[in-house]
Amino acid sequence: MVKMGKDYYDILGIKRGASEDDIKKAYRKQALRYHPDKNKSPGAEDKFKEIAEAYDVLSDEKKKDIYDRYGEEGLKGGGPSGGGPGVPGPGAFSYSFQGDPHAIFEEFFGGRNPFGQFFGARNGGMDEDMDTDDPFARFGMGGGGMGGGGMGGFPRSFSTGMGGMGGHSSVVKKPQDPPVVHDLRVTLEELLSGCTKKMKISRKRLNPDGRSLRTEDKILEVQIKKGWKEGTKITFPKEGDENPRNIPADVVFVLKDKPHPVFKRDSSDIVYTAKISLRDALCGCTVNAPTLGGKAVTVATTDVVQPGMRRRISGEGLPYPKRPDRRGDLIVEYEVKFPERLSQSARDTIAQVLPRS
Repeated sequence: MVKMGKDYYDILGIKRGASEDDIKKAYRKQALRYHPDKNKSPGAEDKFKEIAEAYDVLSDEKKKDIYDRYGEEGLKGGGPSGGGPGVPGPGAFSYSFQGDPHAIFEEFFGGRNPFGQFFGARNGGMDEDMDTDDPFARFGMGGGGMGGGGMGGFPRSFSTGMGGMGGHSSVVKKPQDPPVVHDLRVTLEELLSGCTKKMKISRKRLNPDGRSLRTEDKILEVQIKKGWKEGTKITFPKEGDENPRNIPADVVFVLKDKPHPVFKRDSSDIVYTAKISLRDALCGCTVNAPTLGGKAVTVATTDVVQPGMRRRISGEGLPYPKRPDRRGDLIVEYEVKFPERLSQSARDTIAQVLPRS
């Protein structure tokens, strides 16, 4: 009988067989609940670390598989060395949680601090993959104001004018202008290491008289996190034009990948097309594939290369947005160049050597 030890599923409040999405949602909920910046009760820090350990195991396919088979004892090196024919046991695999629960928390939330100050964030608000399950994702002035309509970061229902927080004011809320959207193009190299982009915008601002307008420029700093996906949105609340009648629009930058001369992007993987001759495709070849980091990796094959055949080099792709300490793969995709013409002697030789089917 397997000794389970810690029940990581119970720690996250989910059942066995939970999907990857369920695991993420459970971690999000429990981590926010027991984060020491929010929860000051005794034992919250230990619970927060325990939640991080549970997520670290269940979000990793290999660790999760060993845990599901052998429990905590097997995961940490105390289980059987083999699981029967074709079923590997934990064997030499020995896990102990050495991670920083706060670092895991920050990685999960894309570097955001949901409990930070209302003001001073450089990025106005980040909407990566429309992460609407995070109740703090758009909290505060720097995070989009919980929907863009609140005052000082509070939801609309909490801010209905200057008459207080209870919604009894007779002041009519001004409508907000629709968002102003700009594409922000980044290179794969910038996504590999992360970067800061300074974007200059020009907008109209009200003068002290409350009616006349002036034009001013402003520099917005956009922090690009490692591995962010195309389509990620960064919102700067109310940085659009002012006018006496409306609330200024939010300025939204939408990440777009710049075309790369060598690679194509496939989520967190990058694809390199290696062009080889028909001879190399039939007889085997060695390819020196470049990487985003600048080094080259050697990929050798003795098999017959079929058009479109692929080889993977683990860990040479882009960082995963939610776990930037891990990276996707470099995929070497072969493209076979066929000769435009052959001599008669070459045709005869090929006809003798190659099978008809």
